[in-house]
Order: sequence, then structure tokens, then C-alpha cells
Amino acid sequence: MLEEQRHGLSEAVRTLSPSYFAVVMATGTASVGAGQIGLALISWSLLWIAVAAYAALVVLTVWRLVAFRSEIVADFTRVRTGFAFFTFVAATDVLAVRLIPALGTGLPSVLLAVAFAAWLVLEYAIPGGVVLSHPWHIDALRDVNGTWFIWPVASQSVALVAASLEPMTDVFAELLSIVAVLSWSIGVVLYGVIGVVMVVRMLTQGMPAGELGPDYWVAMGAAAISVLSASKLIEMTNMPMVAASRGMVAGVGVVLWSFATWLIPALVGIGWWRHVAQRVPLRYESALWGMVFPLSMYGVASLYLGRADRLPILGGIGAAGIWVALVVWCIVAVSMAAHVVHRLWPGDGFRRRPDAAARR
Repeated sequence: MLEEQRHGLSEAVRTLSPSYFAVVMATGTASVGAGQIGLALISWSLLWIAVAAYAALVVLTVWRLVAFRSEIVADFTRVRTGFAFFTFVAATDVLAVRLIPALGTGLPSVLLAVAFAAWLVLEYAIPGGVVLSHPWHIDALRDVNGTWFIWPVASQSVALVAASLEPMTDVFAELLSIVAVLSWSIGVVLYGVIGVVMVVRMLTQGMPAGELGPDYWVAMGAAAISVLSASKLIEMTNMPMVAASRGMVAGVGVVLWSFATWLIPALVGIGWWRHVAQRVPLRYESALWGMVFPLSMYGVASLYLGRADRLPILGGIGAAGIWVALVVWCIVAVSMAAHVVHRLWPGDGFRRRPDAAARR
């Protein structure tokens, strides 16, 4: 039995999806949202879960890098999985944003430095690795999926932390304002570019029901975090970079919120078509966290945009969105727990225990 558990853990590490940092993204954002609607105890509980998940995933990722380097390199250069590594950047930044009201600027600034360094490296390494490792032609678009939208999410997460910290510091305020506007602008451009790639992929390769997974919700999440970052940029002090772009940022934020809102019914409809009409089984997969994060982020972004632009109706929409996200978070968390138990303690092991007890 112990040997089975060791083998199960080793196999789980070997096949660990790089997208699992989306657990931290979803949980941290849900914690922020719960705090915004007055659920302080739930907010703190989710924060501790996010911190524990982040620490565990860092350890497991290092373990995988040491013990299964070829597997992690293969994931890094695959079209389907390469961009999922950006979840580390976004998870680090989401954790930093949530920790600012709890701990001040110290630890969040360190987390921003880590995320920014990782973002700078991955911004070039992942697209370069994916492009140079494959002979590109029109059929290669078949492997493009919703995880590509995590690329602009990572850029916007850097902008979000920088914009949140800027009003709280004097020494690095100008540098933070530049980082915030720079990464926000890059994220918006990347969102548009990847959106075009997705449309080309659908028109030229089609989209089988089996491939329309929950990771496509990240398209909405990328728009939502762009809105939240825009709201934070608007609140920054009047630095030159901010003053020059504030009007444009506010306008783009409203446009992206509208687009994110439009996407929600479409994504719900796709899910209904996939699982009901096409009868694709609904089971746990790590990509489900890529659905929880957008729901949480949409709620939080709506609340902040409503305050920044003095639109109270958005506050009500945001609060409702956060409640939906919390319910979905609970469902996915329970499903993940059952999945982990099954991986570490296979069904045969459970069946043997009653037999052994009967013999005793």
C-alpha cells in the first residue's frame, strides 16, 4: 500500500500540469472578492488556502524540474501547454495583490519582483521555444487553445500589482508607474493578437466539442483582469506616464468590460453544447481552475470599475459575480480533492482495506 502511494505521488508529480498555478489565481482572486462583499472570514480562509497552494506548487514544480526535467521541457515547448507556465507569474501577482492590505508593501513588493523577473524571461522564452520547436504551417494551429490567453493575463497581473503599490511608495513610484502602464499596454495588445489567432484557428481548423474545454474561459478572464488593472491605473498618482494615458486606459477598460460581459453567455452556451448536446463527459481537470479564475476576476473587476467610473450598477453585477465564483470554487475544490485522493490512493487500495479488516 505504501509503495502504491509513493508511485502515485511520483506519477502525479511527473504529469503535473503547469497550469495548476491557476488554483492560486482562482483562490486569491476569490479571496479578494469575498473581502469586497463583506465576507471577511471566507476571505481570510481563502487567502491561507492560496498561500498553502502556492508553496506546495512551487515545491512540486521544483521536484518535477529535478526529477522529470525532460517532461517539463517538453511541456515548455508544446503549443498546447507552453503558455500555461505564465500561470506562475499571474499566481504570484494575485497573491501579492491580496497580501497588500494584510501586510503592507514589503512582501508584495518582493513577490512583484519575482513575478516581473519571471514575466520578462517567459515573455520571450515561451513564444520562442514554442515557435522554434515546431515546423509551423496552417495545421499547427490545431494545437492552439485557450491557455494562450494566460499570456496577456500575466502581463496584466504585473500591471495590477505595480499600480496597487505605486500610491503607497515614494521611492519607486515613477518606476512602478512605468511598469504598470508598460505591462498593461502589452497585455492589451497581446489580447487582441491572440484573439485573432483564435479566430483563424476556428475558421481554418474547426473546433471539435472535445477541445472546447474550460480553458477558453480564460479569454474572458484576460479581459476582466485588463479591466481591473485599468481601474487601478486610473487611481494612481499623477505621474507623467499615467497622466498621458489615463483617459485612454479608462475608455479601453469600459470597452473590455463590455466585451467580457458579452463573452459570458457565449461561453455558457458553448459549455451547454459541449456537455449536453455533444455529451462530452463533465469530469475534473486542472483546466477547470481556468474557469473559476475568470468568474472571480470578472466580479472583482466589475466592483472596481463601478467605483472608479462611479457606475453603481456595476457594483451589483460584480457582487453577484463573486457569489457565483465562490460557489463554483467550492465545487471545483471538492472535485480536485477527490481527484488527488484517487491519484494517491487508487481504488484497489480502498477495496483491499475492508478485506484485510475482515481477515483480522
